[in-house]
Amino acid sequence: MSNQPQEKKIGANLQRLVIAPDQVRDDNLSLTSAQCHYLYRVLRLNPGDRFLAMDGQGQRWLSQLGGVGEPSRLLEAAPISTELGVSIVLCMALVKGNSLDLVIQEATELGVREIIPIRSDRSLLQPSASKYQRWQRIAQEAAEQSQRLWVPKISTAIALDEMLTFEGARYMAGLATDAIPLNRALDQGNTHAKNIKKIYIAIGPEGGWTSQEVEQAQRAGWQTVSLGRRTLRAVTAAIAALALISIHYDGEDFIE
Repeated sequence: MSNQPQEKKIGANLQRLVIAPDQVRDDNLSLTSAQCHYLYRVLRLNPGDRFLAMDGQGQRWLSQLGGVGEPSRLLEAAPISTELGVSIVLCMALVKGNSLDLVIQEATELGVREIIPIRSDRSLLQPSASKYQRWQRIAQEAAEQSQRLWVPKISTAIALDEMLTFEGARYMAGLATDAIPLNRALDQGNTHAKNIKKIYIAIGPEGGWTSQEVEQAQRAGWQTVSLGRRTLRAVTAAIAALALISIHYDGEDFIE
């Protein structure tokens, strides 16, 4: 299996499949029964057909489907520059219904590396274990669709107090009177710290953060930012904020 960087575009129209790292042994790829069903039965692929295998941790390979009951083969590494120049962590307040499903899907497509649900004063949802499994599956499917090399991690929900201890470039979106536009804050962040590695963006629930939560975040060093003069729904605010950050850092090399 070749690991040499390649400039040529590989498999633009091939089916993409996220695998676990332990499914790879040398050049062999052992597919799970669910993956076999998907490739053989749902997609109607045949032995010898090619597809792209991604481990969700930065690796991608051009692969060849084996016969039924046989391992598939990793033919060559297939690097692609789809990741942003910074690691984005979305701190998303728990919202009602299935709204977080859409946020996770869109956030993955926009380049987020981790999503952390936040318990806030106005949060009502108490996610079950099956809900977390569903969210992680949504992230995986969105990563396959958008050719992400990384599948975002969906963390278990934490309290706002714990979120405020994070270190990095930290922004809380809301309607605080002293908030500045997010795009201006990103420009200022570049001026003061050229090698920003991680950005935290916190989005409140329906109804927004309480004034006490905003004051608490400001005391902890978080910068309050605005997404415009209109009042946005939580889902819209998350997508808008991530789109601004994604555009700002797209095309830059990622710094580990």
